[in-house]
Amino acid sequence: MAEKAKSVFETLNAINVNDKTEKKGNLTYLSWAFAWGEIKKAYPDATYTIYERETQHGPVNYFTDGMTCWVKTGMTINGLEHIEMLPVMDFNNRSVQLAKLTSTDVNKAIQRSLTKAAARHGLGLYIYAGEDLPEEEAQAKKASEPLPEPIGEPGAVSSYKVVGVDSNGPIMEKVSKKADVSTVDGVPGW
Repeated sequence: MAEKAKSVFETLNAINVNDKTEKKGNLTYLSWAFAWGEIKKAYPDATYTIYERETQHGPVNYFTDGMTCWVKTGMTINGLEHIEMLPVMDFNNRSVQLAKLTSTDVNKAIQRSLTKAAARHGLGLYIYAGEDLPEEEAQAKKASEPLPEPIGEPGAVSSYKVVGVDSNGPIMEKVSKKADVSTVDGVPGW
């Protein structure tokens, strides 16, 4: 029987992008150039769209509510487009006011938006989920880790109860009791 071909999402989600990220504050960013390069290697016919709106001065590549701005991009792979809208933000990740908007701010937002659209297809999605490895690598790593050693005697069940409160918070006391493990779900000697 032939092996099932991986979907676009499975293919892109398996790529480890950790060495192409950078930290800014407490956020992790994936390089848009790397993201686009990986997508084009796997899917040469992939395209992206930067959505525009018409104004009296011609088309512009951002949208506004009169106070702040955002960009809208789409990435199409094998006929499926994922659209991402992202606020135009300053270096503190706060929305840029329309009166202070620069073309550089818009350009950076477009690149970040395209990277997020790539993540919707699977590339680097784990970064946005707060994880540090792609799903397949995380599962393989977890499977290779040894199981923790049991604590206490076999059949012991531990719990804790609050016995008081001090300036550091609740004072907990361990409560242990022996569990009957001679049968579990009707299976003797489990």
